[in-house]
Amino acid sequence: METPRRSLALFVTMILSCLILSTINLVHGKNSFRPPRISTQNNYLDEMRKIQGFKASLLERDSLISSLSTAPAPETGPLVMYRPNIYNVTSYGADPSGKTDSTDAILKALSDAVEGPSNGFLMNGIMNLGGAQINLEGGNYLISRPLQLLAGRGNLMIHGGSLKASNTFPGDRYLIELSDTNKNGPYNYEFVTLRDLLLDSSFRGGGIQVVNSLRISIDNCYITHFTTKGISVQGGHETYIRNCFLGQKITAGGDPDERNFSGTGISLMGNDNAVTDVVIFSAAIGIIISGQANTISGVHCYNKATGFGGTGIYLKLPGLTQTRIVNSYLDYTGIVAEDPVQLDIANCFFLGDAFIVLKSINGLVNGVNIVDNMFSGTNKGIDIVQLDQKNGPFTKIDQVFIDRNNVDGMNLKASVARRSVQGNGTSWNVDFNPILLFPDFVKHVQYTLSSSGSTFPKHALRNVSNNNVLIESDIPVQASVFVMVDQGKTHTS
Repeated sequence: METPRRSLALFVTMILSCLILSTINLVHGKNSFRPPRISTQNNYLDEMRKIQGFKASLLERDSLISSLSTAPAPETGPLVMYRPNIYNVTSYGADPSGKTDSTDAILKALSDAVEGPSNGFLMNGIMNLGGAQINLEGGNYLISRPLQLLAGRGNLMIHGGSLKASNTFPGDRYLIELSDTNKNGPYNYEFVTLRDLLLDSSFRGGGIQVVNSLRISIDNCYITHFTTKGISVQGGHETYIRNCFLGQKITAGGDPDERNFSGTGISLMGNDNAVTDVVIFSAAIGIIISGQANTISGVHCYNKATGFGGTGIYLKLPGLTQTRIVNSYLDYTGIVAEDPVQLDIANCFFLGDAFIVLKSINGLVNGVNIVDNMFSGTNKGIDIVQLDQKNGPFTKIDQVFIDRNNVDGMNLKASVARRSVQGNGTSWNVDFNPILLFPDFVKHVQYTLSSSGSTFPKHALRNVSNNNVLIESDIPVQASVFVMVDQGKTHTS
């Protein structure tokens, strides 16, 4: 019984092997294989040897394919895993509740960030930190010393939380300082972003200091309770301050302690900076500028300091102003410009008797445009543009264009004026003092005399003095005289 069973099992095995081999050959596009014929018990061993040989050839082929598919890839060096450089300050022990001092913990996170992996350089001497982030994780942190970064670093962000000065914080420092400690290049920092921060100086010092740095962004920050400056920019250029709120005292106006406001919201002592979409709601001076080529746009100053001796925007760079103030809202605060040269004030709104002052230092005003603004006052007889000549009169006046402003409840002042008079006689005097800004100063006059009747008189411009224009004719005549004068226009022909 054993031999027939063994023969049957071998027969079934051979049939299955043949079917499998046929399928393999058909898959590869071949059908030439014929299964071995099993005839009698005598040739059983010969047939088995053939099948075993064929099986061995298949195993050899599969082994070759497997060895090719699992061959190691060409060697390209060790595999390096990079992780984002995000430094969570609570991991260093910072207290997000604000109950204990977190200065050391946050400074340690800053130190690790600026000493972390870098990817070459930005400007000469500025290491590229690859976008490292110091994450404040939405916490409130008490600090007793400034958060000062090591100089020579760039491509770094501090964001997402609140910092508050303790009662031992030094009164002449800033909560965050990008200063010149360990300076090792032409600039201290480049492309550092301070974003989504609330900075409370606790009436001890300032908020943010940026010294001799390049391409710094201060975005969506709320800075309050400063006594010196909310944001101070010194040297360098291209610091952009946008979508921020600054105020010494948290108020929306009408604070009973308004007269005691002090400090400066933003100080720009450098070139090529921009302040855009910023609110300054409490300070003695909203923005003070002593650098060139700065832009102020979409700014709302309502520190209400004008009536108390303060200013909305103060331009303190005599002879090198080069500032554009556009699309802004001066709310009970005005603008003061010392010896302005290349100053543009356009499309702004002045509320509550707010006005513009041109202040003489060396008697120079050149290239000034004050156009297309709106002024709204309280009918107190206040001029929209005024001169401060305590240090001496303006004597060098050129390319000044003050015109196209609309006024409600204040006195219109301009550098260009037009008036007409009518009369019967030989002279017509037109007084422009109620409109012209500069006293006894007219650079250009145009007039038209239109007479009635059949006579054709000879007429001429006879005199221009004390902002009065005198037109005379050779014979008496009934006439209308239209006169246009310009105080600031330069005519070369």
